[in-house]
Amino acid sequence: MMNADGSEAPPKGGASRFGNRAWKRLQKFSTMLVSEGELRGLIGPHELGRLWSRHILNSTAIVDFIPDGSFVVDVGTGAGFPGMVIAIIRPDLNLFLVESMERRSAWLHDVVDAIGLDNVEIYHGRAERLSHVIQADIVTARAVASVRRLLPLTMPLLKSSGSLLTLKGSRVDEEINAAFDVFKKTRAAWADVYDVIPFGTNEMTRVLEVRKK
Repeated sequence: MMNADGSEAPPKGGASRFGNRAWKRLQKFSTMLVSEGELRGLIGPHELGRLWSRHILNSTAIVDFIPDGSFVVDVGTGAGFPGMVIAIIRPDLNLFLVESMERRSAWLHDVVDAIGLDNVEIYHGRAERLSHVIQADIVTARAVASVRRLLPLTMPLLKSSGSLLTLKGSRVDEEINAAFDVFKKTRAAWADVYDVIPFGTNEMTRVLEVRKK
């Protein structure tokens, strides 16, 4: 279903699934993206027609894999996917959003202020600078890089037995095989792939979990 402005309307039942407060905040986030996202170079004009299904709801596929009270680092947050969505849905988590582009970092600050989130910290810079400085329970990423490139970027940010959770497409198994030699170098212990159909969508997404030794 589409809104009059051509943007995708949210599905019904969101308040029951995520709670009334979180659902209102997700709707506020969506409204901000519709009014400012293209203007500020955050999303393309064709993405508004699938803003909920392809971006917001797709980002929720990760949340059930994150243990309560975790410290989560989201690498390459961009417009807020999945980090801002996770922060809205899971107020029990502490989110550290890493974004290297200044205009996107400014946007993330605006979202935090507008929605009133108190579980988010934003870091404007590259994830490599945080290597061996941050020890996270969970690192998340979406549309950042292939598994081969993502492991050296994210594994140093994890504590022992922490997990990388990343949203991937249908070729994730090929990416894992291509990164086989990198697993040992980055202290990655094992990888699992979970098939998830996020609430309010009909499309399956694949969540890759890589556990650190």
